[in-house]
Amino acid sequence: MSAALGPFVHFPVRTQIQQKTLKIAKWAHFLPEYDSWFEAAVIGKWGELHDTRVVVEHIPVESIHASASGEIRAGKGHDVFMFPWPPAEFHQHTIDHAEVYQSVAFKYGALDRLAHRSTFNSKTKNYFAFADYWIPTPLHYFEDYWRQVGMPFGPMHYGSLRSGGKRIREELGIPCGLAMAPTLESNVTLHTLLFAFGARVLDPDGRITINTGARTIEALKYAKALYQDAGTPEQLNWPASGNVHAMLARKTSCSLNGISLLRTAELQNPQVASKIRIQPPLLGSTGTGVFGLPHVTNCSVVWNFAENREGAKQFLADLIDNSKAIYEKSRGCNFPLYQKTVPDLIVRLENDATGDPPFKYKELKDALHWTHNLGFPGYATPVSMEVFNKFVIPRMFISVAKGELSPEDAARMAEAEITKIAEKWKQV
Repeated sequence: MSAALGPFVHFPVRTQIQQKTLKIAKWAHFLPEYDSWFEAAVIGKWGELHDTRVVVEHIPVESIHASASGEIRAGKGHDVFMFPWPPAEFHQHTIDHAEVYQSVAFKYGALDRLAHRSTFNSKTKNYFAFADYWIPTPLHYFEDYWRQVGMPFGPMHYGSLRSGGKRIREELGIPCGLAMAPTLESNVTLHTLLFAFGARVLDPDGRITINTGARTIEALKYAKALYQDAGTPEQLNWPASGNVHAMLARKTSCSLNGISLLRTAELQNPQVASKIRIQPPLLGSTGTGVFGLPHVTNCSVVWNFAENREGAKQFLADLIDNSKAIYEKSRGCNFPLYQKTVPDLIVRLENDATGDPPFKYKELKDALHWTHNLGFPGYATPVSMEVFNKFVIPRMFISVAKGELSPEDAARMAEAEITKIAEKWKQV
């Protein structure tokens, strides 16, 4: 759930004379209490240690892209800009963050595959961002709803999601709750579904493959059938976190989402939380195993027009020292990208302090293995991320679910739009 916590936060100032300033733009975390802690315990203390006045602006997730674009047009803004996804579209306006990664490597080792493929530009050989944590995207489902249709362990694959979801709607009046309206939630959900059926937006070399073969068509036909058999019209109009609110109100039987959904339930309504279970994303039709995408890949950039570039780089490098506390204070949402910082992560997941039952989070112990970067099977590129931020894939699915286009026409329309995006980037 995205919410701005106020336009600016100013931290105590020792003296205005010769004191540096560091300006940070940060996407508003789904758990507001985490942001409050982060500012006081991490940003505030860093500012005191480095005799720096730190100014923080919170930006709702749905406004992040537009805010960053505005700073680029103006050629000024924040020194550090934190994104919830890889900001590959802005690579020409950032420093090379290799120096930051190298600094961290001395303490914590080389960067993880997910971080590398989310922040590395394979053409320029530069790192356009620095990634420090990520949030996995499991399937959340109500155990009691699914038990009533003979699936106490939830759906295992997309076939049982449709059959079980249909029975739950018919017998209990509760629809399936996959997000479809153009939001972060639907972007991750529908890319995950598409990839589970073996379809790809781009191949590893950046060639457009959304309309190659029958797999995209199969995924679109499935999504329409799922919507007709088990869905609700509200899915097509949910605002940001609409699927989360529906789950918290027990108005849907399941949804793909970051684990902030379950953590929010634990805070707001423990009785509801006790009925929610999580599991890896569903098996698709290709038999290639579980496939997931991160709900968030926390990627920070230092703009090449940053006024305090050195301070910004130091701040990002120092962030990793706080990874254990960041994991804990985010209630286990923010998974570390440097495993050495939380070496007992698996033990924590198997016996969670607030989980009811405490072992429910053990389903995430292999999450890094089944989670791939945005831009998969290649890197996060300007083309793949512009497709993501323009909601090309959700709009393709929605047009089919509404009956506005056939699956074949929707795939062709998406291909044409992606082609325009790719041609534009060839000229840049």
